Amino acid sequence: MAFRFWRRIRLAPGVTLNLSKSAASLSFGPRGAKYTISPRGNRATAGIPGTGLFYTMRDPGAGRGQERGASAPMVRARDRLTLGFFQRLITPAAERAFVDGLKALNEGDDSEALVLLDRSASLADAAWLAGMLHLKSENFEQAERCLLDALERRHELDSLFSKYGVNATISLPITPEISAHVRPRERGTLLALVEVYQLQGRSGDALIRLDQLLDLDKSDPVVLLSFAELALDHPNPEHLRRIAELSASVENETPVHTALLLYRARALVSLGLPDAAIDVLTLALRRRKDRPDELLRQVRYERALLYDGQRRQAQARREFERIYAEDPRFEDVAERLEL
Repeated sequence: MAFRFWRRIRLAPGVTLNLSKSAASLSFGPRGAKYTISPRGNRATAGIPGTGLFYTMRDPGAGRGQERGASAPMVRARDRLTLGFFQRLITPAAERAFVDGLKALNEGDDSEALVLLDRSASLADAAWLAGMLHLKSENFEQAERCLLDALERRHELDSLFSKYGVNATISLPITPEISAHVRPRERGTLLALVEVYQLQGRSGDALIRLDQLLDLDKSDPVVLLSFAELALDHPNPEHLRRIAELSASVENETPVHTALLLYRARALVSLGLPDAAIDVLTLALRRRKDRPDELLRQVRYERALLYDGQRRQAQARREFERIYAEDPRFEDVAERLEL
């Protein structure tokens, strides 16, 4: 899974539906992300808020011919969300409500869109999008109900979006530094449920869903990062060992992996392995290009704490001095230097 980094201006908040004669895309959420469908495979971008850094993740398995119905939409591109008189006669009522809900969303009427999508919630795509809108509105119980309905019909997800040529993408925060884009798929639905549960303070339920996501792909660094952050907030030996096991082969390839190495080190410290944690933090500091300065300082700070705990005061002080030179207000560095 390759990542590519560059800098860009943050995307504007809100909901937009962009239509043209050749393509359509749906996206909303303040922490910008987008998903691009192309014959060479899907490319997704998501950003680290506050840094302007975005990453691209390719999904080569979902290229040409893999999107259900995408190659032969029943509605012409320029009329995808406008059903003609006879088309409306032969289109099932739930599907009509789904299309009308997309039109309402395009026109900026979230309330009407939600009414129509709830009315068509017997359809997997409508339930999925209704769940996302309920999540956006912080109606967590309704969001959970809709997303669970969509998950039960996971094999039907994206069929209607593809039929009408609409690419739907939702941006969800994974950690304070990372936001992920999700599409109407099992993975995206599970991630949305994780967000619902975390916002409700239901950490146990969130961890169960993250376990399901890791079963789908243990190598997904964003999911593993989310699992590690949540598990370390509620640590137990089993979770700590799982973080250590799943992150054992992580290389410092991208800022996402650098953050993951930081969480790996924290798990090792909690397991009583400070020397191993120092080695991991040293690995995390070997690459600095395109890494957020705040992340690098946090890694350096936690390594300094470990040095200090092992009575390696000279190394600890050297680290604290370097952090102070970059940011005198960082954590309690000034106090530790007695300044």
